[in-house]
Amino acid sequence: MKPIRQELEERWLLFQNTNEKIFEELDKWWKAFYCGFDPTADSLHLWNFIGFMVALHIMRRGNKYIALTGGATGMIGDPGWKESERSFLSMEVLDENQKAISSQITNILETLRQNLGEDFKYDFVNNKDFYKDMWYLDFLREVWKYITINVMMSKDTVKKRIEDPDKSISYTEFSYMLLQWYDFVHLFEKDNVILQIWGQDQWGNLVTGTELIRKKLDGDSYAMTWPLITDSTWKKFGKSEWNAIWLDKNKTSAYEIYQYFINTADEDIERYLKMLTLLEVEEIYEIVKKHMQKPENREWQKVLAYKVVEIIHWEKEAQMAQKISDFMFWDPKIRVETLQNLSKDELKTFQNAMWGFNYSGENLFETIVKSWLEKSNSNARNSIKSWAIYINEKKIEDFNLDLEKEFLENNALLIRKGKKNFRIITK
Repeated sequence: MKPIRQELEERWLLFQNTNEKIFEELDKWWKAFYCGFDPTADSLHLWNFIGFMVALHIMRRGNKYIALTGGATGMIGDPGWKESERSFLSMEVLDENQKAISSQITNILETLRQNLGEDFKYDFVNNKDFYKDMWYLDFLREVWKYITINVMMSKDTVKKRIEDPDKSISYTEFSYMLLQWYDFVHLFEKDNVILQIWGQDQWGNLVTGTELIRKKLDGDSYAMTWPLITDSTWKKFGKSEWNAIWLDKNKTSAYEIYQYFINTADEDIERYLKMLTLLEVEEIYEIVKKHMQKPENREWQKVLAYKVVEIIHWEKEAQMAQKISDFMFWDPKIRVETLQNLSKDELKTFQNAMWGFNYSGENLFETIVKSWLEKSNSNARNSIKSWAIYINEKKIEDFNLDLEKEFLENNALLIRKGKKNFRIITK
């Protein structure tokens, strides 16, 4: 394999590091590093996936990944760039979220182990365990002794909240960074973890963690960040028009992730292929070269979408997401034939991806409205008048159409408005 620095640089996954020596250490193998996630939700999202790919490249060189979930820090909430204080989550919710995230990471890594034939080394820790037996006075002696108020007040996230007369920061949130710094100290001392990785917006906190290790333990530790990502329109990576893109398929389906990347601008293709897939960089250069010859075919958006979904949700889900996407662009005759031949499970997946529902006797207008293809019966009538509504790819002109007779043999019915708006109804 390439040296880790070269790998990360070529893939645009390296932004800052505290000391070049860390790359020598990682290339020697058998080093431990960590990345932390607060369990403020029961799933990671696409932004976290960038860090996961950084960790994956480091792991592939024989180093051990410690995935830290912040049961303690999650009780407080990171004040970073927030306009106001976060609402507290209960211990029960935090514990459930922590388990869900750990399971999510395990599933992805175990699948990659099988597909790549590589034995990744990883483990999970919950920083709640670091503090459960620590007295407050012990914490003051272990951490506060080495950190000045001046340093804490200098952090941009704190200054922003203090300098704005309409905002403030509580002592609780102000103390968050102390826990984050001590996490690194604990892992360094107990588990020989020498490196913390995170996005560039956490650079100040990462560096202060290494300073605390130096002052308290006289040890050498390192920090590394990946760049904050926006697309070519400066829109934050990992955000759709309606929400964050989650890695849990019950929150964001594999098809929705696939569609997010199918819509990638040509200018972003090379960067995303490098950052978010395991294709070799040299192969990506050839892909992009071919893509720019006929960009209208969007062939390499399809490669990108497939490869990302394959890592997150496995090959079967990637194949299904591709099949659903292709379904919308096929010839109408092939489309209906495909729908007719779907298995029960496939049909359910298609239906969920296209915001379908189960039929319960609605008439034509009610079905169009219930499908969110129109807002009212009068709008539905106008769409039919303008020949914009299709049932099983047949143009509808009859206001009194009996939908019961239109269901296919597998009890499925396809409604289309215009060229791109599809709904699958089942009974």
